[in-house]
Amino acid sequence: MPGDKRSAFLDLPTAQTGASGRADSPPSALERWLLAKLFGLMGQPAIRFVLWDQSTVGPEGANEAVSGLHIPSRRVLWRLLRNPGLNFGDDYSAGLLMIEGELRDFLEAVYGAGGGSPRSGPLGRYAVNRPTWRRPNSLSGSKRNIHHHYDLGNHFYRLWLDADMVYTCAYFPQPQDDLETAQRAKMDLICRKLRLRPGELVIEAGCGWGSLALYMARHYGVRVRAYNISREQLAFARDRAHEQGLDGRVEFIEADYREIGEDAARRGPCDVFVSVGMLEHVGRAHHRGFGGVIDRCLSASGRGLIHSISQPEPRPVNPWLERRIFPGGYPPTLREMAAILEPRRCVVTDVENLRLHYAKTLEHWLARFEDHAKQIAATYDESFVRAWRLYLTASIANFTTNALQLYQITFSRVAQCEVPWTRADLYS
Repeated sequence: MPGDKRSAFLDLPTAQTGASGRADSPPSALERWLLAKLFGLMGQPAIRFVLWDQSTVGPEGANEAVSGLHIPSRRVLWRLLRNPGLNFGDDYSAGLLMIEGELRDFLEAVYGAGGGSPRSGPLGRYAVNRPTWRRPNSLSGSKRNIHHHYDLGNHFYRLWLDADMVYTCAYFPQPQDDLETAQRAKMDLICRKLRLRPGELVIEAGCGWGSLALYMARHYGVRVRAYNISREQLAFARDRAHEQGLDGRVEFIEADYREIGEDAARRGPCDVFVSVGMLEHVGRAHHRGFGGVIDRCLSASGRGLIHSISQPEPRPVNPWLERRIFPGGYPPTLREMAAILEPRRCVVTDVENLRLHYAKTLEHWLARFEDHAKQIAATYDESFVRAWRLYLTASIANFTTNALQLYQITFSRVAQCEVPWTRADLYS
């Protein structure tokens, strides 16, 4: 909260290497061999490791490193070797690991090499992205997980999101569009894909700060019931609805997505179901339940849209991201997204990949974040700033290297047979 020195990284290591303060002896042959093995399991990216005696481990021969990672001590090296997926992020956030060159270049080289992915085999996956304890997405667990990320304070997000506080992938009809234009274009694209008609009832699962719900009601004349479990976001959304005179057409409800089906059973089904940027928080174990919610609340002739980060192959989330930034997160594969819908008397009508649009969205967010880095550090601390810089930059690198995708899937009930002949009307 404003003026409160909060940090999500209270157990980070300090910059001291030991009580004596003495410099470490040169790396042993075993340490250099283990680091070389880690380099191989990472897919031999175009980076180099620079050890505390200035010796290096990295590409050989004519291959050149585009970036480097400076490891200042034996203690930091062994932390990296024991659990690189977790301790790289922690030690970078603590200022113990330094990047040679641009952080984005370093991360794109790492992700582009594909180390730790399923194709690198079980040993590579374990060594590079070692599984960690995951916080569950139960009813109570989801509230804690959402609170960890989204209730950092509206003031924090207002510093670097667009004016409408949209915290999902924007859509850039022209690459040079500013963020505000692109976020409004995204909301309008969703409305056109859903082919909203005045008077229809829309249920939105996971509404963030309410921007899409308000946009749908204001520009397309629909009624919206929007659900969220972040109290800070809901308070902000309700204030905006009142300011815009939309209280009677948009209802913001504090409830978990699992409660939507029960609510619909009491109040009647909806014409349209939409979820933007929430499926990533549902968790793989709860996909079937999420499909059941859609089935219970969507009318027999209804239609919908799911907008979600996705990954090409099922694999655990990076342990640092899970523990420090997005507890409970899991980006589904495209196959897993379709599997949510197909057993529920729904058919997929269209799929669009906006991967590069998310990379550009993140570039805008990161630039605005850096513009306010000193202010953010004064409210939280420097490790918080470094952690969020890493999170935003790593997200860019994941999308530019194809490690992550952003899919918009439209679907309809099997009884809804109206299918557009082309996509032309979406872009006119």
